[in-house]
Amino acid sequence: MLQKKQQRFKGGLFMDLKLKDKVVLVTGGTGGIGKAIVKAFLGEGSKVAFSSTSQAKIDALIPTLDAAEGQVAGFVADMNKEEDIKNLVESAKNHFGTIDIVIPNAGYEGQAHPVQDMTLDLFEKTYMLNVYAPMLMMKYAAPILIEKQSGAVVVIASAAAFEPTAGNSAYVSSKYAVAGLTKCIAMELGPVGVHVNYICPGPVDTPMMLRIEKDFFGDSMTHEEAMAMLAGNYAMDKRYAKPEEIAYAALYLASEVSAHTAGMGMHIDSKVAAPN
Repeated sequence: MLQKKQQRFKGGLFMDLKLKDKVVLVTGGTGGIGKAIVKAFLGEGSKVAFSSTSQAKIDALIPTLDAAEGQVAGFVADMNKEEDIKNLVESAKNHFGTIDIVIPNAGYEGQAHPVQDMTLDLFEKTYMLNVYAPMLMMKYAAPILIEKQSGAVVVIASAAAFEPTAGNSAYVSSKYAVAGLTKCIAMELGPVGVHVNYICPGPVDTPMMLRIEKDFFGDSMTHEEAMAMLAGNYAMDKRYAKPEEIAYAALYLASEVSAHTAGMGMHIDSKVAAPN
C-alpha cells in the first residue's frame, strides 16, 4: 500500500504523498466508500475527523481502525441540516486545531422513477445530500483553508456526472450539478493555494450499490447478473470498483502531488471515457 514508506516501486523510487499529520474531514465516514477513505488516510499517518448519522456506528467503527491514540474522531451530524454541517466543521477544527483536507463523501442514491412519477420531495432529498451538503461543507471549511493558503477538497461525485440514465433523473442531475459546483469552487479557491477536484466512481461494491440494483431490477436479477450488465462493457475485470480503489484516488487528489490539478473529475470504473 502507499502508506508503507519502506515499500519501493520498480526503479527504487517511492512517492511520498506527505499526508502525515494532515487533518482530514470526511463526511459519511461509516459508509462503504467513506470507511475506506478514513482507513486510507489513517494509514498515511493523517489525523481524521469523520461524520456519521449514528453514534452507534461511530463506536462500532473506531475500534476496527487500528488508529493511534488521538488520531481519529467521529462526530454525529445530519447532512440534511445546515446547522449540523456548520457544527461538524467547527467541531473537527476545535478537536484537531485545524483542517487541511475536506472530503464531502456522504450521498444518496435517490429512487428510480420516470419523470411523470417523480416528485419534488424526492428531488429535494436527493439534491440536499448530493449537492447542497457538499456546497455547505465547502462554505464552512473554505475560510479555514483560505487562511492557511493551502489544502485540498476532494468531492465524491459519480460517473453519473457524465452519463445520463433513463429513469434516474434526480440522482444523475444531482451529480451533474455537484460536478459543476466543484469546478466553480476550484476556480475560487485555486488562486489561494487550495486545489479542488472530484472523483467519479462507476458502480462500487458497497451496500448502496445493492440498493441501486434492487431499485432498478427488483428480484428479476441476481447480484452477479446485475454486475455483469452494469460493468460488462468495462475495459478491465468486468466488475464493480472496490471501495479502497476510490480511497486511493482520494489520497492522490488530496495530496500536494496533485497540487497542479484543479476542477478535474477522475473516472474510476475502468471504462474508456469519452471526451467531456
